[in-house]
Amino acid sequence: MNSAPGQDRSGATARSSRRRAASAARPVPAASRRQAHGGGRGARSEADRRRRELSQNYLRSPEAARQFLKMVHLDPDGLCIEVGAGDGILTARLAAMAGEVIAYEIDPALAGRLMARVGDRRNVRVKTGDFLAARPPGRPFQVVGNAPFSLTSPIIDWCLRASRMTTATLITQLEYARKRTGGYGRWSQLTVSTWPQVRWELLGTIARTEFRPVPRVDAAIVRLGRRPEPLVDRARLAAYRRMVQTGFSGVGGSVQASLRRVYPAETVAAACGAAGVDRRAVVGYVSPDQWVRIFAELDTGSRARPDVSDAARPPAGRKTR
Repeated sequence: MNSAPGQDRSGATARSSRRRAASAARPVPAASRRQAHGGGRGARSEADRRRRELSQNYLRSPEAARQFLKMVHLDPDGLCIEVGAGDGILTARLAAMAGEVIAYEIDPALAGRLMARVGDRRNVRVKTGDFLAARPPGRPFQVVGNAPFSLTSPIIDWCLRASRMTTATLITQLEYARKRTGGYGRWSQLTVSTWPQVRWELLGTIARTEFRPVPRVDAAIVRLGRRPEPLVDRARLAAYRRMVQTGFSGVGGSVQASLRRVYPAETVAAACGAAGVDRRAVVGYVSPDQWVRIFAELDTGSRARPDVSDAARPPAGRKTR
């Protein structure tokens, strides 16, 4: 037999009240409380979301910052430009290593925290704005920073165009660093084209868990060092870059086949032989030093010099932690 409608509602109300009271009496786990307030491992704060929008992944601890800075060598009296300074986890330490620091941060909120953190440092200037829109200094300077991963290529291009840049030590995606430094046994056109003037090095790696927000991939430390004297005569650098562009054209399937479009076949064969390049070698597997040697053989007006530094050898890619 069915109960009266009034009895149904009264019983349901009583049972619901008892359940609410029992739930309120039970203690809430600490982890649940942290997540409810935006904390905990699984939670993403508004700051994290903002950083992701700006492609910002900042070093999460002073120890991670120290490990990175072990790879940075600054002129104690020189100018250092910091890219993506954030709230200053690197800036104060850079101020102790260089004569002057100009720190760029595009996020106004972070720039405000940065100013508060380093405001007592007389040798630090904080600039709120886009580093890529800045004009390079007219005197020698070094670049250091944790580059936003989505802007790595434009930042590297900026550094390469800046004729007074002496070194750039940057945190990048590991894959980018390996591609640019021969880490996969292959070399990119950008590295080969700039090699006579700029040395590329992979100094080490940083685990993705050392950043906040945590990116999907590990990071690496890359250093670009401008050579005091290029490996190719300055007057012939444009000709060298044209040769490299011809080689990377992909026509013919091999370096020799591509270069034969511009240079005599016998001369190309002799130049590649002198550089130790197999006649069937694909362009990506020819090292930057081999390109310099090929150019020296092809260009009678060039006095190319081989790079004898350790940087010319494939990097070991050791971890910093």
